[in-house]
Amino acid sequence: MRIDRRQFLAAPAAFAAAERQPVRVGIVGTGGRGTGLLRLLLRMEQVAVPALNDIRKEALARAAGFVTASGRPAPKLYTGEEDYRRLVARDDIDAVIIATPWEWHASMAVAAMRAGKYAGVEVPAAITLDECWELVRVHEETGVPCMMLENWSFLRPNLAVLKMIRAGLFGEIVHCHCAHSHNCLYWYFDPEGNPRWSGLHLARRNADQYPTHSLGPVLSWMDINCGDVFATLTSTATRSLGINHYFRKKFGPDHPAAKREWKQADIVTTVVRTARGNTIVINNDMQLPRPYDNRWMIQGTEGLYDEARSAVYLSGRSPQYEQWEPLAPYQEQYDHIWWRRMREDVPDIGHGGTDYLELKLFVDAVASRSPTPIDVYDSVTMSVIIPLSEQSIAAGSAPVACPDFTRGRWKTRKPVFALEG
Repeated sequence: MRIDRRQFLAAPAAFAAAERQPVRVGIVGTGGRGTGLLRLLLRMEQVAVPALNDIRKEALARAAGFVTASGRPAPKLYTGEEDYRRLVARDDIDAVIIATPWEWHASMAVAAMRAGKYAGVEVPAAITLDECWELVRVHEETGVPCMMLENWSFLRPNLAVLKMIRAGLFGEIVHCHCAHSHNCLYWYFDPEGNPRWSGLHLARRNADQYPTHSLGPVLSWMDINCGDVFATLTSTATRSLGINHYFRKKFGPDHPAAKREWKQADIVTTVVRTARGNTIVINNDMQLPRPYDNRWMIQGTEGLYDEARSAVYLSGRSPQYEQWEPLAPYQEQYDHIWWRRMREDVPDIGHGGTDYLELKLFVDAVASRSPTPIDVYDSVTMSVIIPLSEQSIAAGSAPVACPDFTRGRWKTRKPVFALEG
């Protein structure tokens, strides 16, 4: 299936009719995240779920139970490691949601696109540079959309800030700071201290291994891939102390995880310089004791927004000289239409409704055969920080050139994410 420009342009006219047809979604990966996404999809009347895939039969059975409990027919279950290929080949599938371990994301998304199925892939979309380029190539060969499901791109305050930026309230943007600061040892390890699949990555590489939640809103805030592009980056890593310290304290010095050598540093700081000369600081801080914090700060010639303070300062607008004022009044004034149109009966689940909104927009794109809100270029640009940061750290924090996945088209591409009207 190739979706050409005429189909994209015709999508609004076709949307009303398409929305009445069921959107048939297959799920690959029915663990905690995949099941959470499935349950949100089942709240959408237009969604059918013909098939599920996971290598664990108990996870599949649980997920299938949610489908039948919703009043839908029992889905076909696929349990083999390569059975996702059989799922994506089905004629009764329009789109595939991929929520598996990271190392499977790119190959599964490629298989979906080659089968003509929209690919909605959990974060990160890829973990190597070659995988990033393969996703771009297959999308361009087939015309099939691939969207990384980066939910923080759709967070309500982040979309309001985007509207403020586009309205010129912060002037010309020059700098951004972002982070994923969250003690995730409970996620990397089971209660006995054995590494889960995600924890094994900490022993294999030293990198910013989870950059997309940091960068989710930043790409649209800074017009990356549509007016600017990442040019170079440097990454610097601290020592790796946190994991060993945690397990010595909890289980004693003889616990295997307390004695194991972990490649992953406790904190990685990446600095990106864009082609236009703007800068982005990205922090990965996921294995030391701390509260959750994204540290989003976007700054321009007329002021800035600070997520930690939930505040803005606008030159000539803020009532007191060099004093913060709350974001809340601006949030109300610049609330994005996506949130204003959200049904009041949608429960406050899935990161406060953000996951539901993200999935609903993906499903709507499938129904209308139109581009997804996040395209493949933004998906791989967020993900490529993983291999590039690893390369820079290994070279003593040396600068690394960032690939231009648009092949120069960023100079003429116009912003499309979250446009209203």
